[in-house]
Amino acid sequence: MQNSPDPEEEEEVLEEEDGGETSSQADSVLLQEMQALTQTFNNNWSYEGLRHMSGSELTELLDQVEGAIRDFSEELVQQLARRDELEFEKEVKNSFITVLIEVQNKQKEQRELMKKRRKEKGLSLQSSRIEKGNQMPLKRFSMEGISNILQSGIRQTFGSSGTDKQYLNTVIPYEKKASPPSVEDLQMLTNILFAMKEDNEKVPTLLTDYILKVLCPT
Repeated sequence: MQNSPDPEEEEEVLEEEDGGETSSQADSVLLQEMQALTQTFNNNWSYEGLRHMSGSELTELLDQVEGAIRDFSEELVQQLARRDELEFEKEVKNSFITVLIEVQNKQKEQRELMKKRRKEKGLSLQSSRIEKGNQMPLKRFSMEGISNILQSGIRQTFGSSGTDKQYLNTVIPYEKKASPPSVEDLQMLTNILFAMKEDNEKVPTLLTDYILKVLCPT
């Protein structure tokens, strides 16, 4: 990814920022209702207290209890659903950070390998020039030399079938916005990074889908 951020900074950017105030207000209202209901129970929820209550008062108290049970049950279902959403979001973020670090490590390894190869190639060419200087060439061209030139050009264009990676250094365009990337955006980025790590031929297709759906939506 172009200008790949530090993983720790990326994790901080991806922290959930919205919905906090709404959740706090809902919790506050729910807490007040629970305190009021608890106070009612403390005053009346005893054998003596219930004995001295009229039928209408008992009916009203029962309605309060049933209403509280319904409200608390609905709130519990909502909170459990929200917990599942947060767990899934956390899993997606962790997967994104993990594969990003893996791709960065592979890119570093490839750069070091290419640097080593260039150094060895330079030494080999220097040695070859010294040997050729001591003897007259019998032929200007040879089939072996032409074959080496063609193979070198193919490797530079497409990458070799050995240790070179064709898609590992793919540049992923990224537009920084006011809000963090959505879960769906992170899933698409994670799929692209994973394909890059595996040098999968699906990288161009995944990259095109990401550009059309996220950067240039129609």
